[in-house]
Amino acid sequence: MTARIEGTDPEATTAVTFESVDEAAAVLRPVMRAIAEAVGPHCEVVLHDLTGGDLRHTIIAIENGDVTGRQVGGPSTNLGIDLMNDESVEPNRFGYWGRTADGRELHSSSIYYCNAAGHFIVALCINVDMTPFQVLQTTAASLIPPKLAGQTDQDMEIVTPDLSTILESMIENAVQATGKAVPLMDKADRIEVMRLLQEQGAFRVKKAINQVAKYLGVSRVTAYSYLDEIRNG
Repeated sequence: MTARIEGTDPEATTAVTFESVDEAAAVLRPVMRAIAEAVGPHCEVVLHDLTGGDLRHTIIAIENGDVTGRQVGGPSTNLGIDLMNDESVEPNRFGYWGRTADGRELHSSSIYYCNAAGHFIVALCINVDMTPFQVLQTTAASLIPPKLAGQTDQDMEIVTPDLSTILESMIENAVQATGKAVPLMDKADRIEVMRLLQEQGAFRVKKAINQVAKYLGVSRVTAYSYLDEIRNG
């Protein structure tokens, strides 16, 4: 067996050649078992012999064959058949989607190994049955209740041990509601922020006026004058 690394691109693959199927199997079978054991029983790992010419009987080793119902002596796939028709194309494929005969989705990768003459010897294929993950996704989604219709971020309850953090969030939401950044605000915009905070009861918090004034970049006296305008308006 000879091996060489092509380039330094992180997308590049390691080009390994084998001169016989037996040589490839001796190297790759432990790798197959390692992958299957690490990922779990929902991960099928298959080694195909591509030298025989009979694509109905290419599988020479398989781990977790229950995933697709195949076994040693089983066939290639439609992708394998296409690639054997043209050895000049880049055969390796990573992270593509497939499906089983009964409709389950597979997330797959396939690596093809050649001999020194450039002819395909074997293909190592990994197929992960996504059903367990899809079941978990569906279950998790059912456990997360949807937001109430019409509820916005401003309607959300804020739970924190620090009341100043709650007030800060209320101020930020009020500022966002005006559609202007603080440096671009005029007096009317700042009064609108104060009005929104007044409606939400923000000024029931002790010394809230100080925090609001600082956020808006005005003096405490000016903030009180705004509040008086709102209350007397």
